[in-house]
Amino acid sequence: MATPLLKTKLYIPPIRPELVSRPLLVERLNSGLDRRLTLISAPPGFGKSTLLSEWAHSPDRARSCPHVAWFSLDEGDNDPIRFWTYFVAALQSSHPDIGGAALAALQAPQPPPIESLLTGLINEITERDTPSALVLDDFHCAIAVPQILDALLYLLENLPPRIHLILSTRADPPW
Repeated sequence: MATPLLKTKLYIPPIRPELVSRPLLVERLNSGLDRRLTLISAPPGFGKSTLLSEWAHSPDRARSCPHVAWFSLDEGDNDPIRFWTYFVAALQSSHPDIGGAALAALQAPQPPPIESLLTGLINEITERDTPSALVLDDFHCAIAVPQILDALLYLLENLPPRIHLILSTRADPPW
């Protein structure tokens, strides 16, 4: 039986009422959508999640990238099966028809190698015409496991041009 997912880990946080708007940073996030990865790295309390929430809710972003998925990581996401299960579930929040085979494989008693699973997922993403972005918030919580980092690097190296990954972290990934 599959472990239930905590849906609040997949919600885009609402804009805070006391938000100090950062239009130049939102503009920079929009201008980076044609690349595979945006890395936002700063110490705690510097407003990484707040900036990404503002960006995700901005009308300019909606015009250039209609779909945004969100995955808020915590220390429990250092398990590769759990990480990739939430990763696929986040993608499904904006594209419900993506990743069904990947989720089934992750829940199997003997999951396939992650690279094989990601190949199928990448092929499904490639068929999408609509630009999308996936935010991995608090990524520093899951960079302790080399399997996750290696698989994410494989994903980035093979990511189709219509999807963009955003990592928000307190520590830069080793790559």
